[in-house]
Amino acid sequence: MYINAISHYLPSTLVHNDYYTQLKGLTDEWIFQRSGIRRRTRAADDENTNTMAIEAIIPLVGSLPYDVTDVDLIVGATYTPYDTVGTLAHTVQGHFKIHSATAVTVTSACSSFINAVEIVEGYFATGKAKRALVIASEHNYMYTNEDCDQSAHLWGDGAGCAFISSEQCSVDDIEIIDVHTTGLGHIGKGVSGVHLRPSNGGLTMPYGRDIFVNACKFMAVEAKDIVEKNHYMLGDVNYLVPHQANSRIMDHVAKVLGVEQSRVISNIEDTGNTGCASTLICLSQNWRKFTKDDLILVTVFGGGYSSGAMLLKK
Repeated sequence: MYINAISHYLPSTLVHNDYYTQLKGLTDEWIFQRSGIRRRTRAADDENTNTMAIEAIIPLVGSLPYDVTDVDLIVGATYTPYDTVGTLAHTVQGHFKIHSATAVTVTSACSSFINAVEIVEGYFATGKAKRALVIASEHNYMYTNEDCDQSAHLWGDGAGCAFISSEQCSVDDIEIIDVHTTGLGHIGKGVSGVHLRPSNGGLTMPYGRDIFVNACKFMAVEAKDIVEKNHYMLGDVNYLVPHQANSRIMDHVAKVLGVEQSRVISNIEDTGNTGCASTLICLSQNWRKFTKDDLILVTVFGGGYSSGAMLLKK
């Protein structure tokens, strides 16, 4: 599989840490030391999960190696849907008039983007699709429980998209060497670690420590396994793109893998945790810095729990 084009959208509104100083008495330094976040992106009143996804796609229309209407598979990824019936994927299909595509939306917390890519792999392998559009979009603020001391200050909003083909379309494509996900609902606090339940107070993280420990462990395991499975060494990795949940988790994973901080891609200081869209946004923001033969390693962990990794080569 090959990524033909990639883009992202971040709302223009930034909420700085001093907002939570006024709201909860949490200082800028307290938040930054524990999360790596100085500010987070926040969708405007007239924006939502679907509109942000559409904004992420618009810059690529007309510059793809094929017409956007030639896409035959659309996979949305989100745990903060605007509509649970008219899904993210179907909204994108309707907006861009992609008539002949299969459309499906997946939710597996912050690993959902990697899950979406693995779904694409399955459709490609069975010959049911050749050109896919993956969209990851999160409107965390709309679901945020601002009374939650553990997590209210963590969340940011944003979206990213990637056009993926079964065959190489251009010398500028980046190859998806491998993608893998794991369900971990039986580990630790599982579905209780962080949850978002109807009429239950919004995004809540009662077991942050359990999430931290398991994210550190399984993001490193997924990363190491996918590199070794494909006959590389961790020293071959040029860039590590971890899920942007917490700078301390990212630092720990990089240390375990032996990846220098200069090779770790992060945007959490300026965006907060943008959920499953975070690694896709990071990839888009840094797309032009990747050069021929660069090996790019993406690793994620989601509440619920789930984990995954993707290995890319320029």
